[in-house]
Amino acid sequence: MAQIFHPLTNVVSRATIFGALLLAGGAVGLAYVVSTSDYTTQVDFVRAQPVDFSHEHHVGGLGIDCRYCHTTVEKSAFAGLPATEICMNCHSQIWSDSPKLAPVRESFRTGKPLAWTRVTDLPDFVHFQHSIHVQKGIRCSICHGDVDEMPLTRRTSTLHMKWCLDCHRAPEQHVGPRSAVFRAPAAGDKGESEALATQYQVRKPTDCSACHY
Repeated sequence: MAQIFHPLTNVVSRATIFGALLLAGGAVGLAYVVSTSDYTTQVDFVRAQPVDFSHEHHVGGLGIDCRYCHTTVEKSAFAGLPATEICMNCHSQIWSDSPKLAPVRESFRTGKPLAWTRVTDLPDFVHFQHSIHVQKGIRCSICHGDVDEMPLTRRTSTLHMKWCLDCHRAPEQHVGPRSAVFRAPAAGDKGESEALATQYQVRKPTDCSACHY
């Protein structure tokens, strides 16, 4: 009986299958690299703001408490972005003629809020409750980084689901005194996380409904 297929057919078939698997694996690897890259996650990228606000100066230098500007962080899901009136409490007297603060003065004059760009911005399908994390002793810097050292605010975490779950699976590693939530870590804050996690009744929610509902 005459041979139907060329002798090289098996070789070509194997090479094609191997090549397809290699290409698929490469595509998956490339997708992972792109999705976790700083370009995609925006880690350490400084986003444009209407005013170049320095947390390093206001928080690290002047010692202004986070809650002075982020007024709802202890009682609602959203920490709140500073209203123009909060800025003008000081800047109606200090640097009141600075060109850099012209957008603030214009906002105060017209009543049109400043369009701040959120840096730590989760997708709409993710629910994050600031007040719960504050009450459980989760320091601001755990998620936002050391903003008191940032001349211009930048994101320090990927905000990927894995990043959230890593903390939710072992929250006792991140719990600190409630009194220290809004300040930089101090030597006396260490070594009591597990005891505080028990005291604050910290749970370990990892089911989908914890963040998606």
